[in-house]
Parts: sequence; C-alpha cells; structure tokens
Amino acid sequence: MKLVFRGALLLTGLFLTSASFAQKKKLDLAKFVDPFIGTGGHGHTYPGAVLPFGMVQLSPDTRLEDWDGCSGYHYTDTVVYGFSHTHLSGTGIPDLCDVLFMPTTGEPQFKNTDYRSGFKKKNESASPGYYHTLLDKYNIEVELTATTRAGVHKYDYNGAKEGNIIIDLKHRDEVLDSWIEVVNDHEIRGFRRSKSWATDQHVYFYAKFSKPFKSYGIALNDELQKGKSKIEGKNVKMYVRFDDPGSVISKVGISSVSTDGALKNLDTEVNDFDFKKVVKTAKLAWNDELNKIQVEGGAPSTASQSEMSSGYSPYGYNRPTAKTKKQQPQVNYAKEKQVMFYTALYHCFSAPSLYSDVNGQYRGLDNKIHTAEGFNYYTGFSLWDTYRAENPLLNIIDRKRTLDFIKTFLAVYEQGGVLPIWPLASTETNCMVGNHSIPVIVDAYAKGIRDFNAEEAFTAMKAAVNRKQFGIDNYVQTGAVQSDVEHESAAKTLDYAIDDWCIAQMAKMLNKPDDYKTYIKRAQYWKNIHNNQNGFMQARENGGWYMPFEPTEINNNYTEGNAWQYSFLVPQDVEGLAKSLGGADKLEGKLDELFTTSSKLSGRQQDDVTGLIGQYAHGNEPSHHIAYLYNFTNASYKTQYYVNKILREQYSAQPDGLSGNEDCGQMSAWYVMSSLGLYNVMPGQNQFQITLPQFEKIVLNLENGKTFTISNPGATVNRNNLYIQGMNLNKKPYSKLYLNYDDLVKGGDFEVFSGTLANKLFMQDLEKPTSKITDELIVPNPYITGSKTFKQPITVEIGCADADAKIYYTTDGSTPTAQSTLYTKPVPVAVTTTIKAVAIKDGKSSFVDEATFKKIRNDISISIINKYLPNYAAQGDETLINVIHGTAN
Repeated sequence: MKLVFRGALLLTGLFLTSASFAQKKKLDLAKFVDPFIGTGGHGHTYPGAVLPFGMVQLSPDTRLEDWDGCSGYHYTDTVVYGFSHTHLSGTGIPDLCDVLFMPTTGEPQFKNTDYRSGFKKKNESASPGYYHTLLDKYNIEVELTATTRAGVHKYDYNGAKEGNIIIDLKHRDEVLDSWIEVVNDHEIRGFRRSKSWATDQHVYFYAKFSKPFKSYGIALNDELQKGKSKIEGKNVKMYVRFDDPGSVISKVGISSVSTDGALKNLDTEVNDFDFKKVVKTAKLAWNDELNKIQVEGGAPSTASQSEMSSGYSPYGYNRPTAKTKKQQPQVNYAKEKQVMFYTALYHCFSAPSLYSDVNGQYRGLDNKIHTAEGFNYYTGFSLWDTYRAENPLLNIIDRKRTLDFIKTFLAVYEQGGVLPIWPLASTETNCMVGNHSIPVIVDAYAKGIRDFNAEEAFTAMKAAVNRKQFGIDNYVQTGAVQSDVEHESAAKTLDYAIDDWCIAQMAKMLNKPDDYKTYIKRAQYWKNIHNNQNGFMQARENGGWYMPFEPTEINNNYTEGNAWQYSFLVPQDVEGLAKSLGGADKLEGKLDELFTTSSKLSGRQQDDVTGLIGQYAHGNEPSHHIAYLYNFTNASYKTQYYVNKILREQYSAQPDGLSGNEDCGQMSAWYVMSSLGLYNVMPGQNQFQITLPQFEKIVLNLENGKTFTISNPGATVNRNNLYIQGMNLNKKPYSKLYLNYDDLVKGGDFEVFSGTLANKLFMQDLEKPTSKITDELIVPNPYITGSKTFKQPITVEIGCADADAKIYYTTDGSTPTAQSTLYTKPVPVAVTTTIKAVAIKDGKSSFVDEATFKKIRNDISISIINKYLPNYAAQGDETLINVIHGTAN
C-alpha cells in the first residue's frame, strides 16, 4: 500500500496546477450539453430554450396528452403543434405549455390539427438557451432562445409572400378564462387562467414583433370575431399576418401578476430584436453555472459501447457502424461521458422556476399578489424527489439560490400557514408524501446557509408535521400510519420519520432540548412497521401486519413502489435498521438479495417503477440512496460496484438516456453526485459517502472562492469496473469511507486511486460512516396476529421486534400496563374480542396496540362468479359477507 501512496503523491502537484488554472479560466462547457437526453423513454424532459432556473421555458409541443407527454414533447414525435412558453422538467404529471405561438403560411387556421406541421429529426437541434427546427408543412425555419423571464422566437419564412403567427390560448389544459388584445401593429397582450395539476394558474403575456403585422384576426370558439381588438372567453385564439415576412422575431414576456409585469419583464431583459445577442447571453449564463464543476477525462459507459450503430450523436457526427467503422471517426468516449455529466448538471439547473417579476412581485399560493423583498421567489419544487440529491448538490455549488428557495418556503408558510410540499404556480398540489421542504431547510442550515429566520423556520416545520391531515395525526397517536386509516401508510410512516429526524437536528442546532427529545423519538417510528421476522417494511392493520403480504407487490401501502424498495428507507438510522435485521452482515445480505433477486414486480401497474436491477428501481427516488448502504457493512466495495453499475446501465447519452422521470433534477443530480464519488445519504448528516469518481479530474469551484479538486487517474485509462485502492486528502493518506462537509468547503485536494480488483482488506480498515439514533430509544409497538374474522375459535399471537421487551395485554377493553396480563402464549378467542397490548422494556413503554377479532355467522356462504383483484380481497371470498366495513380508501 505504501507504494500506491507514493505514486499518488507524485501526481498531486500536477493536479493542483491544473485545478488552479481551471479556476481562473471559464471553459465552454455548454458545448457538452445535449438537451435531447431525457426527452425519450420516460425521462419527460423538454429540449427547448431556458436559462438557469428561468421563468420561461420556450420549447416545442409535440404531444398533447398521455403520460409520456408530461413536458409537451417526446423525442419519438414528428409533428409539432407550436412553441409554448412554460414547461415542466421531467415530472410525472402534465401541466403548463402556456401561450402557444405557431408560424404558418396560407390562410390562417385555428384548429391545432389544421395548423400543426411535421418536422424531421435531422433538421432539429438544441443547445443550452437555443432550439432550432424546420416546419416541413410551411418551409419555415424556427429558432428559439430565452432570457430569464422572456422567450424570443425567430421565424424565417423562406421567401413566402405572406406569413402568419397563430397564438393559441386554449392549447393543452383546461382554460378557465382568457383574453387577448391588440395594442398596436407591433404588440399584443393577453391572459390565460387554466386548470390542470395546478388548479388555478395565471399567466399574463406581452408580445412584441420586429415588423408591423399587416392584419390580424381574433377567434372565439374558432370563429373569427370581425372588428374586435380584444376578445375574452375560454377558447380564444388569434393570428397576425405579415406581408413579405422574410424573418420575423417575436419576443414575449410573461408574468403571474399582470400584463404590465410581463411588459416590464420583457423590456428589462430584451430591449431590442437582436436574436443572436440573446443566444450569446444565454450561452454565457449557462457557462457561468456549468463552470461550477469542471471535469476532465472519463471512461465510457457500457451503454456507449452498445450504441455504436444508433446513428445518434450529440457531437455532430454519426457513430461508426460495423460496416462503416473504417470510414468514420472513432468515438471520443471521454467526451461522451462529459456530455452525459454536463447534460445532467444542466438538468439540475433547469428547475425549480423563478416566479417573481423584475420588480419582485409574484402571485402567492394564497392567490394574492406579494412582493419578494431581497430575494427571488420560485415555484415548481419537486421536494419528495429533490431533497435526496438535487438540493444537497446545490448546497455545495449554488448556496445563494438555495437561500432564495428557503425564503420562498417561509413566504409560503407566512401566507398559508404550511410549508410547501409540491407547489406549482399558485397551487399547492400536495403531491407525494412527507413534508420535504424540511430536510432541504435543515441540510442548508447544517451546511452553514443561515441568513434566514431560523426560529420561524423551526416553528413552520413543527406546524407542518402536526396537522390533522394525510394520516399525520394517526402517526402521532399510534407511532405509525395505519393502513386501514390512511392510504400509502407504510411510505408515509417512513417519510414522516425522516422529516422528524430533521426537526430533531434543527432543535439540537437551535438548543431546544425538549423539542429534540420529542422528534428524535418520532424519528424512530420506522421501527413500528419493520417486520424483522421477514426483514421488510410492512403496513400495519388491525394491530398486526397487512396481509396477505408479497414484497414485490405494488399496492396502496406504498408510494410508487413496493416493500423491497421501501424496506431500506431509513437513511436517518441505517445502523438501527441493520440492528433490527440482525447486524451489518444481515443488512449486506438483504441488500444482496434486493439487487440480485429474479422476482418480478407484481400488483398494480406503476409506470414510475423502472430501471430495475433485481428489485432495486433506479427510475424512482426511494431507491436512490440504497447502493450506498453497503458502506455501513463490511462489504463497502459493493457500493462502488453497484454505483458503477447504475451509472453505466441506467444512463446514456441518448434521448432515452434516463431510466425514469427526471423529476426536476433529481435523476440527474444522482448522476452528478455519484460521478463526483460523493453522496449525502441523509441530508443534514454532513457526511458524504465515498464511491469511485468517474473522471480523471473534477474541480468544484465553490462560492467562497475556494476549489475542491477530486482526482481519479484511472478513470480514463481503464474502462472496466474499478474499485478504490487508496485515497489521499491534501497529500495525506485518507482512511474514511466518508468525507465531511467541512473538509470539502475548506477547499483542497482529494485523490482516489483505482484498480480492477476489489481491495477488500483496504476497504474493511476504513472508518465507516455513521447514521445512528442513540438518544431517547423507543420500544417498538407489539403486533397482534390472527384472523380478523372467524367462525370457529382461534388463537391470537402477540410479538415484538425487540425480543427483550415484555408484552402485556387486556381483553376487556382497558388500557394495558405492566400490571396487566403478561403474554406468554397464544391467546384463545371464541367470541368477538378486542385485544390491546403494550411492549415494555427498562421502564419504557410502546404505544398501545389494538386488534379486534370478529366472530361471524357460519350459516352464510357466498359463491364468487367473477375473479377479483387480490389487493381488494381484505378477507378473501368472504369479504362481502364478513360485516367489516372499510374506509373510503
């Protein structure tokens, strides 16, 4: 090992010199971005023009409906309806695509099936802040670019004597109200209020044209309204017509507040019609962001080598096929890896979206107009997804904007009394489970982002997790969300426990010991749904486990997943999970089984559960931390193996290069962080798990002016699976499996040396990361198992995950205590009986568990003619006659 480190130290000076040079010089990294990655498959991204976190996303709309049309575009489409100004990046629910512009020739048409046009992929191109295509039907060349709050269209009519621009306000989702008005022969303005995922979205726009239009027409319900300069209704469209149009530039500002706000946004950001200048400015803006991380070198992905004949290339040439390999240039694999990396980083900077105007005004979730004082207000936070990797990444490289996010959260709380869950425009969609603005705030605070009202934030957090909504009250009262009370109960229990752990950490940082005790107890409620008899997180029902149980089944107890994917969702207490399973070796074995099982998904269809490796599902976020859990076992080399495997197999430089929804940056953030060789398993813990960096050199240019350089010399020269052989931090041997945030933010050099064989002895000697709750340990709830209904006498068993706890029970309706009957053997039940039980250890008591076993008549039977879905069969064939009534869920 000494020889390895000596060799490493010889290289250090070279990397320091290069890193110092890179910090001073901004590189053209935008050239590595391919906006088409993620637009195919189920990635749900869009290829159009947007600035970092921009309010405007000006992009083509090729698909009006179905799940793979969430962003309005899919790479496989060859017909375009037009170009609208707002789009979602990689979500699983469609919305936006507001204010459609479509250039045409001939008589103006108002039905989208009439004015749409075909286009060819060979004529389509995109780069950061720019999009281009050719409309085959009209021979019109379209170019798009954007500023933060405005979109700029350039239409070349290629010699046509007349040209039109159709403006369609009915396009896509349900319109509640709209209007459009002609201001003069160069300008129009309008408004669109719509309902979709965001149930009450307001978009005002103001458009200016580089040439005067000769004529115009406004249609209501697709019928022209003669002599009208302003029309209002739910189906408003218009056209403007130009004589000898040549090239026409349209610039459009938008606002959620007013047309005056849209006009101010437009005039402030685009004060002329110099299209090329806007494109150049957009590229500069993107390079400013992308240069926050500079990478060099990089081995190819496995996918790269298998795609030699695809013909698609982000580099401007076709990849060689078997027949033409000698005539074609060789693929630059390192460049391809950089394309994948910088496109991922580009996606990380594409959402959420700015929502405040240049004067600070915005429409809040209370639908009132507010002014952001001293910060920018954002919308479109996919927090259930992004708290895992996207926000921790930004806490390293975009701290100023993170502060704006937190101030946005607090503005939402001040105006509505609740922190945001999944806010879009002026709507809280309440999409997904948990309250995951909480880990975003706590992680930022733990990493030194503190220029906000922490006391208010703490009050807001507690308000969020103590509502009588979404099963939270049931969770607080019983220690777990019960499946017969609330749907997605297992997922909610786990997510609520994560949020509670974060609140406990905030309480500790703010010196609030009583609050810390309360929430560190709640952070352990995952123990109440962990069935350590089978090793799975299992929903609770009627005092026991939800039955029948099949870990591969996607059902109503989990959120977009099954028990396999959710049984590792305890990032706040990984060591506690390992203990519940029986130790670190048992955790390793359970992880092995997850990744290697041949069992298939079962239960209901769930399109989000994709990117499967065994039962690991990389296409959906609950799995994202799992490969890193090997670092808590004696087989940490398996983290390197599986992270490499995921990077190579679940991502590619192709339109379908994402294995699941992009989800506003999370899928790409996982790629970015894992490529750095660092991953924050639990935001707020400030320990980055170490795995193998994917590039020869990585320079993080930090906002404090310092650089942190990560190097892996073997990343370029060896294309096989690599494993860590040694590490240096600032020229000294490093012996930990994690890197502290404080070491990173101070700047420095982290060198990783790799080889093709797993160095198990070296890895076992490294200090493991920590993720363990040691304070205010709880006693897990007991579980009571037996047939919920019976005709003949039964016996009921009671157990507890903690074998050292004693169980006491009652059958008379009273609350059990240590003076009640001690459970020693199964309890006989012959009549309808309610059993209550409690587990006690060292004077600490669990929650009281309760189950009712109902005797039903044995003189009634039923014959089932048609088959039923198994997840609706609460009691099998007798469900319809057992006189047990379920909830609305």
